[in-house]
Amino acid sequence: MTASLPVSAAGLPQPSRCRWRSGLVALVLGLTPALAGLEPVTAQPTSTAAAATPRQGRPASPATAPRPQVDTDLYILGPGDVLALTFLDPSAAGVGGGVSILPDGTATLALLGQVQLTGLTISQASAWLTSLYSKLLLRPQLYLTLTTPRPLKVSILGEIDRPGLYTLPGFSNVVSAIQGAGGITQMADLRRVLLRRRMPGAEGAYKQTELNLGELLQFGNQRQNPILFDGDTLVLARASQPLPDEVLLLGTTNLSPPTIDVNVIGEVKAPGRIAVRANTPLVEAIFSAGGPNNWRANKSNVELVRLNRNGTATRQIFTLNYTKGVSNAFNPPLRANDTIIVHRSLYGEAVDVLNQAIVPLTQIANFWAYYNGYFRN
Repeated sequence: MTASLPVSAAGLPQPSRCRWRSGLVALVLGLTPALAGLEPVTAQPTSTAAAATPRQGRPASPATAPRPQVDTDLYILGPGDVLALTFLDPSAAGVGGGVSILPDGTATLALLGQVQLTGLTISQASAWLTSLYSKLLLRPQLYLTLTTPRPLKVSILGEIDRPGLYTLPGFSNVVSAIQGAGGITQMADLRRVLLRRRMPGAEGAYKQTELNLGELLQFGNQRQNPILFDGDTLVLARASQPLPDEVLLLGTTNLSPPTIDVNVIGEVKAPGRIAVRANTPLVEAIFSAGGPNNWRANKSNVELVRLNRNGTATRQIFTLNYTKGVSNAFNPPLRANDTIIVHRSLYGEAVDVLNQAIVPLTQIANFWAYYNGYFRN
């Protein structure tokens, strides 16, 4: 609960909420521009009792909020923001200063006490404070500026390497958020990135828009990379049939992880776990492991074992073909933790069988020679 307003230094009583609330709401709503580019909005129903008694120290929310494009959205204040309050009247300089929004959404201000600022834009908060101070000061004109934005809590879901809830620095954009979550997966559709955002004012109201990061990568369209707000949700859609050429191209962008780890075992010259670029083709990974062993490697029996997110595993057999470009059928792009097994050829298996048979015979022959020589001497 916000504290009641104290009496001013001039002896003026606290302004009555009933007397000026209606005029204040009209003032605040008049400062919010109706911008173009409306997006669908879903709002939670508000009870009649809640609508009749708005919270003390906060202007009532508009019934129908504006729905601008996300790149024209205004910053919404919340707990953790730090602002600077400056009055134009030099005699009121001592009233201004730093303003920190507390976890309960209020800020403690000189002459006013606790005032609710969470959920307002900076222009709305300026108008709100101006109206409050107009009851206490002769010249209440003021500037309210954001000096330190609060950290952002953003949900990143879908085809992302490490989906979940992330805390990002203020004024982070979509690309930096994706990079912080480990990058996109091979199946991500960058043409369909859903951004869902809470709207200012009305509780529970939100809007959503679809971004096309392909335009950002191909043409540098920065409107597809907007600044994120606290509480935003990003959902990267799954491509139904990703094109191999595009998958390989995405592996070279900074939206993908810098490297992924894969296992290359069997008949290669340097078997083990290796780091390769994201979406590296199967053939390239085998050569990164030294290439297949001559004569011993069965180039028609190269197995790719892949662990899926749902706990299942898939197994595919490929023929090592150096003339094929990247393709799902002949030279698939790899994912993190894939395992490549280059199986032995018939020649390699025969040599191993002979070695297994010859080694014991050699040991017996050596023992017999030692035994016979010992007793002869």
